[in-house]
Amino acid sequence: MTTAYYSTVLDYPLATVWSLIRDFNNYPAYIDGVSESVIEDDKGGDEVGAIRRFCYLGTWIRQRLARHSDAQHTRTYAGIEPFPFPPDILPDAPGPTRYAGTMHLMRIVEGDRTFIEWDVALDTAPDDADRWRTLFQSWIPDWTHSLERALDRRAG
Repeated sequence: MTTAYYSTVLDYPLATVWSLIRDFNNYPAYIDGVSESVIEDDKGGDEVGAIRRFCYLGTWIRQRLARHSDAQHTRTYAGIEPFPFPPDILPDAPGPTRYAGTMHLMRIVEGDRTFIEWDVALDTAPDDADRWRTLFQSWIPDWTHSLERALDRRAG
């Protein structure tokens, strides 16, 4: 087990950021490369247990909403199927991993901004942990910057 973690400050109020990400099905609105997202079984986008199926860069992925708290401004999701390592990154790709990610927002009083932290716990073979952590350590900042660009578009 290993964890990839990233945090930053977004120059937007917490309510604005949370309104964009709180719906589990709203992924295409703030993650570049997500072209489509569907919640299965007519569940709500804030209903724990909801499963979203989304297309990210041409690959369909399913995740379950494991935790959601409007009071704590946090959300945890878990992959349904093990996630395969992208084959074009390394010639000797590690085996697939199970994962769970958590997005947590906190209000920064000064400037009415938002602190966001995003971590992904990766349940992988010990020999594969470093390669998986390195990959997610590069992806999470990209996803967070994508969220920031979506907030800029909404404000502009």
